[in-house]
Amino acid sequence: MVGVMDLNERSREILRRVVETYLETGEPVGSRFLSRQLPLSLSAASIRNVMSDLEGLGLIFAPHTSAGRMPTEAGLRMFVDGLLEIGDLTEDERIAIERQVSGSHKSIEDVLDEASKLLSGLSHGAGFVVAPTYDAALKHLEFVPIDAERALVVIVTEGGAVENRVIEIPKGLTPSALAEATNYLNAQLRGRTLDEAKAHLARELETQKAELNELTAKVIEAGLATWSGSNSAAASNDPLGKSLIVRGRSRLLEDVHAVEDLERIRLLFDELENKRDLVQLLGLAEAADGVRIFIGSENKLFSLSGSSLIVSPYMDTQQRVVGVLGVIGPTRLNYARVIPMVDYTAKLVGRLIN
Repeated sequence: MVGVMDLNERSREILRRVVETYLETGEPVGSRFLSRQLPLSLSAASIRNVMSDLEGLGLIFAPHTSAGRMPTEAGLRMFVDGLLEIGDLTEDERIAIERQVSGSHKSIEDVLDEASKLLSGLSHGAGFVVAPTYDAALKHLEFVPIDAERALVVIVTEGGAVENRVIEIPKGLTPSALAEATNYLNAQLRGRTLDEAKAHLARELETQKAELNELTAKVIEAGLATWSGSNSAAASNDPLGKSLIVRGRSRLLEDVHAVEDLERIRLLFDELENKRDLVQLLGLAEAADGVRIFIGSENKLFSLSGSSLIVSPYMDTQQRVVGVLGVIGPTRLNYARVIPMVDYTAKLVGRLIN
């Protein structure tokens, strides 16, 4: 495949302008327009010749007869890898991101939810976060009754992290049954990691269900499901306990100009709803030393809709990858703005959850 260094300076500049104009407007770019914009002293005819060469290389194409040119996925990839000038966030932008995502009273779930909302708002795409599986050992667990049908599950790890989840409880459950569930779980699970606790509890419930009050057993099972994230309305989950939080899907409809665009967005919505293996994003990003970009069909998860992903892992204090966040949107995302934003947000979230 042709590389950016295989192009001469004139071809690189024209490709850059075609892509940048397309990303800004979503429209095909014509030679007359470029002749007025380029710093090079070129006629429209000379620009057409260069554009013809770029088209022959598979970097741009004409969507309609007599139309201007738009970048292909290969052209976008060359632009992102070799021509894109990525800036940095301003200090005001960093402060604004920290103010929205962080907060002294926010749980880990709140931080991740705010991060996905932030990414959506700043990118005009859909922001997402793949939440981590926690390896910290459990120190204490407690069920706190809220009303006749709900209880608060409070989980404290040995590292001091606190998670609160509201669960539904069986009707007729007494405070003593909640206390029994609390005592049972603390005796069984203290010092175990979440994965160890789930495996151990599943075995124990099979052998000791007869000894437990039926309602108490239901509360324990409900609490176990809650820890894995399966009661979270904001998330889709995999069997390992990771969850996907997606915010801002409606923003993907704000810039739809044609029926084919609407169909592409509909396909993306279907993929977001139906792909339970979205946690593969963790595998896509965990080998990366920062932001990774997947354009159109390069990304098998969203190949039908031809969407782009800009993703970055976030890490714990031992520099282990614990989750992934990023932006999903049309291929004409503002890469120069979104890439540093995703990178900084990932570093911030890694710092906050630790």
